[in-house]
Amino acid sequence: MSAFRKALAAAQVGVERKGRRWLFVPYDQLTDAIGPLAREDPRELGIVVVECPGKAAKRPYHQQKLALVLANLRHFALEQAARGIAVRHEVGDSYAGALASVVAETGALRVMRPAERELRCDLAALVAQGLVAEIPHEGWLTTTADFTDSQGTPPWKMDAFYRHVRRRLDILMVRGKPEGGKLSFDSDNRKRWNGSPPAPTPPRFAVDAITREVCDLVRERFARHPGTLQPEQLPASQKDAERLWTFAKAACLESFGPFEDAMSTASRTLFHTRISPLLNNLRLLAPRVVNDVTEMKHLPLASREGFVRQILGWREYMRHVHEATDGFRTIHGKAQPTNGEGSSVTSFLGTAGALPPAYWGKASGLRCLDEVVKAVWEDGYSHHITRLMVLSNIALLLDVSPRELTDWFWVAYVDAYDWVVEPNVHGMGAFGLGGLLTTKPYVAGSAYIHKMSDFCEGCRFDPKTTCPLPSLYWAFLGRHRGRLAGVSRMTLPVVAEGKRTTTQRRDDAATFERVLRVLAAGEELTWKLD
Repeated sequence: MSAFRKALAAAQVGVERKGRRWLFVPYDQLTDAIGPLAREDPRELGIVVVECPGKAAKRPYHQQKLALVLANLRHFALEQAARGIAVRHEVGDSYAGALASVVAETGALRVMRPAERELRCDLAALVAQGLVAEIPHEGWLTTTADFTDSQGTPPWKMDAFYRHVRRRLDILMVRGKPEGGKLSFDSDNRKRWNGSPPAPTPPRFAVDAITREVCDLVRERFARHPGTLQPEQLPASQKDAERLWTFAKAACLESFGPFEDAMSTASRTLFHTRISPLLNNLRLLAPRVVNDVTEMKHLPLASREGFVRQILGWREYMRHVHEATDGFRTIHGKAQPTNGEGSSVTSFLGTAGALPPAYWGKASGLRCLDEVVKAVWEDGYSHHITRLMVLSNIALLLDVSPRELTDWFWVAYVDAYDWVVEPNVHGMGAFGLGGLLTTKPYVAGSAYIHKMSDFCEGCRFDPKTTCPLPSLYWAFLGRHRGRLAGVSRMTLPVVAEGKRTTTQRRDDAATFERVLRVLAAGEELTWKLD
């Protein structure tokens, strides 16, 4: 018998299962601080948790991601058993299949409405038959009304949503006005980090028998999946989640704001808290962490507001956009093209290129890209600016398919679920939806990366003379000027590109073709680019 099954059986000795009210607890709702688990008598409740090898094998998920999901699920089951809750642990190739065999014994199950569309689709037939009853998801900070009341019909803007919910929820407000006199301190949070103050080292976690067994299982069953498995970097229990949040509050948040956009090879995460995986599986609740930070009056306001904007602003905004469009399958009331998996393949710019092997670990010769990709496959994580201004930016410059880039993020990052990764990557990073949810493509040459990081130091390319990114930027504007001309915030860049000489534009296009050819072959770029 496995260590987990043995521990669960021991915790259930003498527990009567009959007559209890049963809940299905998905992999991303691992909390007893909200919902029925927070309010109802544990002695009258039962929960069903499901391990689904079919979902794990559906995509080549990072091994660290698989271990994080499974280790947390098993620890949560044991935590609830310790409270006196009856626990059923099921295994199945689909969630609906596993639950269908359960309801004959337990009766209809309740579930807080799943955050992931993919899981809602899996359960749809059971919901329609009345075998699974959805109850409201209590882990969000905002409501659908907040989203619709803030701006109405698309195109949508995050800042309008953020202003509305800041005021309605009275967060960082003083007598109806924003603390510090403005709602966003984003312009103050763009400092390059040169080593001071020292960046904290993220904590490591004790690897108990449950986590060790999970890691052994992942290594055995999913050996072909990419990524490095690092058990000591897995916050697997509620105790681990609390430890990470304690660390973040003490070591990260004071300097988070000013260096929020900085990137460095000396510290992959700098002052980012790394709590996003635990927010997305509800080990840490968004209302709680936002409240904690707003109450930390000793922190610089720019750091408090910057953190709140990421959680209350972007995180909530993205999930509303995803729901309002059914995962971008319907936009402006019109059905959008989908692939064989039923996922949106809308591409505003018409881009459909393949993701280069460099994103799977082949060296590209671009130090910025290679450093970030290495971090992702080692850690299953990198912070939001490396995601946007290195990984997404370079893919955008190379005309990579928004769907392919989105799917890569989905498998590579430990915090990626459909409701968060699709709007952030397909919509924002790849500009696949045009101006639906963001006002411009986040595209740049080498200047931004040079300004905000040390990636250019030691690179074979000089950011001002030999780096191909500036030429790729101009070539991108030239290829897509027809579409971009209608994007108001791109007017000046498009006009500037139009003033380049015929020779410059020819060289830009040639650079794009050479870079595309070399990277597609899985080879490294050289400074001569030929």
